[in-house]
Amino acid sequence: MEKRPLGKTDMQVSVLGFGGAEIGFEGVPANEVAQLLGAALDAGLNVIDTAECYVNSEELIGEAASGRRNDFYLFSKCGHPGGMGTEDWSRDGLLSSIQRSLKRLRTDRLDLMQLHSCSFDELRKGEVIAALEEARKRGYARYIGYSGDGQAARYAVECGRFDVLQTSVSIADQEAIDLTLPLCRERGVGVIAKRPIANAVWRCPHQPTNAYHLPYWERLQKLQYEFARPDGPEAVSTALRFTLSAPGVDVAIVGTTKPGRWRENVAVLEAGPLRAAQFERIRARWREVAEKSWVGQT
Repeated sequence: MEKRPLGKTDMQVSVLGFGGAEIGFEGVPANEVAQLLGAALDAGLNVIDTAECYVNSEELIGEAASGRRNDFYLFSKCGHPGGMGTEDWSRDGLLSSIQRSLKRLRTDRLDLMQLHSCSFDELRKGEVIAALEEARKRGYARYIGYSGDGQAARYAVECGRFDVLQTSVSIADQEAIDLTLPLCRERGVGVIAKRPIANAVWRCPHQPTNAYHLPYWERLQKLQYEFARPDGPEAVSTALRFTLSAPGVDVAIVGTTKPGRWRENVAVLEAGPLRAAQFERIRARWREVAEKSWVGQT
């Protein structure tokens, strides 16, 4: 699988990475997680991304993959110790969160620790960034990053204190392509694309009821991409290749609970980047239809 440098870090990351949210939120058994991660690593993925607030995702990853720790880069996120509905941006709270992550992941050091959707106001105060810098100084993490979108993501890049930005980039979420990706390229900040296939919402025959899928589903109803149909065989391929063709994106984080999906995704990428004309058609449609409220989705 193709590997790219993650900004100015020393990491050469596979263009696909494993996202650990689903295994936690969907209650995947430990033996299935071991199979899933084994299949991912065997397929050539070398990035695993998770967070403390993804239920027991960190524990599952630690149990399943700690024996292959040298085969992958390990990323996590902090700031929501009791789940996404809770916040603790204090210095002591963040450092404790990171220490808990290390224990659960069965490692003595993370390759990347990220502030998880911290607000613009909290970022601007500076204490949260200083806490991550302290964690890096203590050896808890080699690099630090920010995970989020919009004005906060832009500030995270502008302030010059983060090594990596994780942000939403997809056929249904293109704000970052103009707002943050050019600045990331200019300053050597690595870019991790989250939600790279827009939650595959084109597969939903009816309007979804959950807030995680609904915004993208509503956007695709208006964008009306020809390829993004429930029976469209090229939907995943086009969506994933679009994200990885966006200038500045280094790795796309994909979550799944199906071990065979990694081979399928790797096969999809063998087609290479989207043709420039096809990429631009998707961008042009976005510019034509996108509303001001279509901001990056956390």
